[in-house]
Amino acid sequence: MTISFKQKLGRGGYGDVYKGKLLDGRLVAVKLLNESKGNGEEFINEVASISRTSHINVVTLVGFCLEGSKRALVYEFMSNGSLEKFIYNENPMQTTPQLEWKELLQIAKGIAEGLHDLHRGCNTRILHFDIKPHNILLDKDFCPKISDFGLAKLCERKESIISMEDARGTIGYIALEVSNRNFGGVSYKSDVCSYGMMILEMVGGRRNIKVGVTNTSEIYFPHWIYKHLEQGCDLRLLHGVVTAEEDEIA
Repeated sequence: MTISFKQKLGRGGYGDVYKGKLLDGRLVAVKLLNESKGNGEEFINEVASISRTSHINVVTLVGFCLEGSKRALVYEFMSNGSLEKFIYNENPMQTTPQLEWKELLQIAKGIAEGLHDLHRGCNTRILHFDIKPHNILLDKDFCPKISDFGLAKLCERKESIISMEDARGTIGYIALEVSNRNFGGVSYKSDVCSYGMMILEMVGGRRNIKVGVTNTSEIYFPHWIYKHLEQGCDLRLLHGVVTAEEDEIA
């Protein structure tokens, strides 16, 4: 199916992803999970979570394989890859075109609709805990799909606060209450916080934590935004030229 794992698409939090083709000709993405030292929680999380939902903005699980310590997940193929390669202005020589405001708006709305389905559209509530540009995949029409459910947690819909033994997520996107219970209980709103940070990155065209800058106030993106707002800067101009139509959208 993957022709001996020749074409690598990328690396996720728990393994490498390869391009493959099914017997019926459909292209797929095969995530080969790293050998688990524990009980394979990340594999169970992905299968249990994603099999409970069917939404246009959540990536489709085509199948999975479990053979001894080897685990693989087979997903629909997303030809445009992850969102992150379209929103950061880090390399002036990059050939990937920037998305226009209208496209960014539709992507943001699609991700929000996918999250709403995970939180309220299923019989069991699904908390993702790792919403970030790297985990948002884009199909050929730039329709966004939430992926990578390795850190997900299932809970009853009636539960407003859930219990967790350890923090989970990616630094820069983790809600404060997930890493420190002194800030309150953990709920689906923790995903909303991560979503908000991702939206800031989409607007500003930079990562939320930026190393190598001379001014320490520019390292953490929210501080950088606050500084620009204090100076009266228009954040809409940080992502490039704004047309009249895009100005109305923004």
